[in-house]
Amino acid sequence: MKRKLLRKLLFLSMFMFFVTGCIPGDGSASPSDPSGFFSGIWHGWIAPVSLIMSLFSDNIRIYEYINSGWWYDFGYYMAVISGFGGLSFIRRKKFKRE
Repeated sequence: MKRKLLRKLLFLSMFMFFVTGCIPGDGSASPSDPSGFFSGIWHGWIAPVSLIMSLFSDNIRIYEYINSGWWYDFGYYMAVISGFGGLSFIRRKKFKRE
């Protein structure tokens, strides 16, 4: 049982380490190379993590302000709304139970 918990904690810490490496406002985007559609999707998926980290750091943002415009916005919005499909799975399970 302890091994299983240790594996889960190790996986979670590694996941958080990799997620924070691509957070909005980390300096990877520049005016000559702005964030695009796929960056928007990624930033939308990690928006909850970005929100928590932005409370403790002034350099971290929820939304990349150096972006390519409409395509970044579309990817970000699509990822935030979809939430990895979590909402649709929850709704299907509740609907089937009733």
